[in-house]
Amino acid sequence: MSDNIKNLLEKQRDYFSKGETKNITFRLNALKILKAAIKEKEKDIMDALHKDLNKAPFEAYATEVGFIYNELNDAIKNIRKWSKVKRVRTPVTQFKSTSYIVSEPYGNVLIMSPWNYPFQLTIAPLIGAIAGGNCAVVKPSAYSPCTSSVINRIISSCFDKEYIAVIEGGREANQELLHEKFDYIFFTGSVGVGKTVMEAASKNLTPVTLELGGKSPCIVDKDVNIDITARRIVWGKTINSGQTCVAPDYIYVHKDVKDDLLSAMKKYIIEFYGEQPCKNPDFPRIVNGKHFKRLIGLIDNEKVYTGGDFDESNLKISPTILENVVWEDPVMQEEIFGPILPILTFSELNEVISAVNSRPKPLALYLFTKNREVEEKIINSISFGGGCINDTIVHLATSYMPFGGVGESGMGSYHSKWSFDTFTHKKSIMKKLFSIDIKLRYPPYKDKLGVLKRIMK
Repeated sequence: MSDNIKNLLEKQRDYFSKGETKNITFRLNALKILKAAIKEKEKDIMDALHKDLNKAPFEAYATEVGFIYNELNDAIKNIRKWSKVKRVRTPVTQFKSTSYIVSEPYGNVLIMSPWNYPFQLTIAPLIGAIAGGNCAVVKPSAYSPCTSSVINRIISSCFDKEYIAVIEGGREANQELLHEKFDYIFFTGSVGVGKTVMEAASKNLTPVTLELGGKSPCIVDKDVNIDITARRIVWGKTINSGQTCVAPDYIYVHKDVKDDLLSAMKKYIIEFYGEQPCKNPDFPRIVNGKHFKRLIGLIDNEKVYTGGDFDESNLKISPTILENVVWEDPVMQEEIFGPILPILTFSELNEVISAVNSRPKPLALYLFTKNREVEEKIINSISFGGGCINDTIVHLATSYMPFGGVGESGMGSYHSKWSFDTFTHKKSIMKKLFSIDIKLRYPPYKDKLGVLKRIMK
């Protein structure tokens, strides 16, 4: 495969050098072609998501296909505006000049996507790459083979490989791709693999966006609507069976409302998925046996408040709440990435702030409170990628805000205009006139310092 990848990249570099992808009309048409192909293959996409992860049609459309339609529509509507040369002010010291910023494509980019939202997390960054005027190599996950295959068929039906190509395969394909030189790498996945990607990119000083994860806390103050809080937490934790990078990883709940919250969450688990979630056809499964066994190993039966049952034959684990959890427990040592929700309690808000800040910065943070002072204190005291007040997950379902991590939860951001910005270099240009040439800057300097200070003070 190595020679094939090298040949592919050479063809893409040659194609990019011709300048066709820089044409805004070309980019706009490419986005429209992609949207039409997705519409044509929508049923195949939904079927593939069901085969890979047992996603129910509603969930698959809401979190994957519909999300992509929104991204495409926004890019198609705004690409000409995003791509315009931006005039900016020029300091008086550079009189007489004009200054502007050009958004230019990086060139040949690599997009590596994960298995948990295999369609959305592949196509969303690709939209940014196309809008930015790049050529792209797309590497979907081998853990979601049905969806990866559909993505390959869609892209190959739309575009020549010299423009956009899909490389399927597992770890060997990833390693071969990372040995090659790209102009930009966009990676979504685990922290461990993210470090490998960044190490490989550093050898060529290749810029990267890393969309990772971590243990995202959900803080529940004593001043809340318990019923709505429980419903929104259960929804956010169980969507895709907890296999979501921004899922609430654990709950920090005030001791005064802990029992009420747990009781309400148990009620909503049953309301959403029945008494036996493992038998519910709409409840997603764990992606494979390896992750299933890892998750089962995190369940301490002595701490199970509700759930704890599983069905290895169909790789399903019931939504499981663990109480009386401490930081030393195995379930608190890694990102869970499954339908297991540990509960910790607090008395004073500073306990939570200190505990969260002593650990890697989370990708998301969720706070439930009616108290504005509590809200401001948490937001101003804890660093995290993004989050919600009185809800979970939904902060990423908007085209008006960027999505991304900070610290060990990632670097860079995307979605809508921020995807375009991610895949373009901002080239700064200052244009001077020949008609005026102020000699202050030229030697000999003699008594010019006083004049300079008056101008630049």
